[in-house]
Amino acid sequence: MDGDRLLSAPPLGHGKRLLLGPGPSNVSQRVLDAMRAPMLGHLDPEFLKIQDGIQEMLRGVFRSSGPIVLPVSGTGTAGMECAFANLIEPGDRALVAAAGYFGARMCEVATRCGAVVTKVEAPWGEIVPPARVIDAIKVTKPKVVAVVHAETSTGVLQPVEEIAKAAKDAGALVILDCVTSLGGLPVEIDAWGIDFAYSGSQKCLGAPPGLAPIAVSDRALETIKNRKTPVESFYLDVTLLSQYWDGPRGYHHTAPILLDFALYEALRALEEEGLPARFARHVANHELLVAGLTKLGLELASQEGHRLPMLNAIRVPDGVDEAAVRKKLLDRGIEIGAGLGPLKGKIWRVGLMGESSRKENVETFLAAFAEALGR
Repeated sequence: MDGDRLLSAPPLGHGKRLLLGPGPSNVSQRVLDAMRAPMLGHLDPEFLKIQDGIQEMLRGVFRSSGPIVLPVSGTGTAGMECAFANLIEPGDRALVAAAGYFGARMCEVATRCGAVVTKVEAPWGEIVPPARVIDAIKVTKPKVVAVVHAETSTGVLQPVEEIAKAAKDAGALVILDCVTSLGGLPVEIDAWGIDFAYSGSQKCLGAPPGLAPIAVSDRALETIKNRKTPVESFYLDVTLLSQYWDGPRGYHHTAPILLDFALYEALRALEEEGLPARFARHVANHELLVAGLTKLGLELASQEGHRLPMLNAIRVPDGVDEAAVRKKLLDRGIEIGAGLGPLKGKIWRVGLMGESSRKENVETFLAAFAEALGR
């Protein structure tokens, strides 16, 4: 200490990173600039107009006409907790298709909300066969069926439509995790019959982390309103949140104003590009990456025919120290992700999401990756 000044913490001085991990991804300058706009109060009429714009644009990305579409103040995991906390009451049955880290997290969250959970599993790196989930729906008769659309831990794109239809036919509600897919792949909430979808702001939407967009169906909202017990989480109760976002606009909590500014601008950028062009860009850069990896003698670890374009799980060759390769890349300002769970040490996770999904970024990564591998 020097007088009353605290000298132990130096000023920020980190260098620029090319973020090619599982998230967060890079953010465009226009989105960063949006966070420098003058601060507003969370009930200021000007901020309420921004809220309206965010909801309208999110409806377009989710393809949802449901009664509630809004960003929860919190990361993607807050969106997951919000879904289960609102739809599950103690003793309810939940069925989860789990073939990765976030499917397993769904099971944990559902259990903490009091659900009796049935897990339909598959090896990490593979889809959960829809037929197995449908059979389990018939046997267990769950209140809720939960699916991860884009499993970030494995790079697998899970087929959803058959499962959602079977769940609806059985009278079950469907929760969809689209944290990694929203804004990078088609997500059709209405067409697929999804009752509660949640995502995150920091991946294909191109905003900083800290917001979890959700979309809630009429059927799910009716279920929430008819609960026998109150939603345990005051903060995540969607009936209260909707009153702040789209009702009397009464106080619920202090919104993260600057993050909402950033999401607003990121969604404007997405609208300018257009969803079809955004989807095509993610696919094209994925294909460019795969072609480069093939030349290096490398392959993807995720199931062929069900691979995500925005999250690529690269198999680590025998005899290669995957952590050392990641360190060499980070020394050059490039971040990629390691494997989780049973895939720890066995894969690298390379994200090409939102602003990070650029041809020049793929080329930069491939050149640095080849050098780090000595190939």
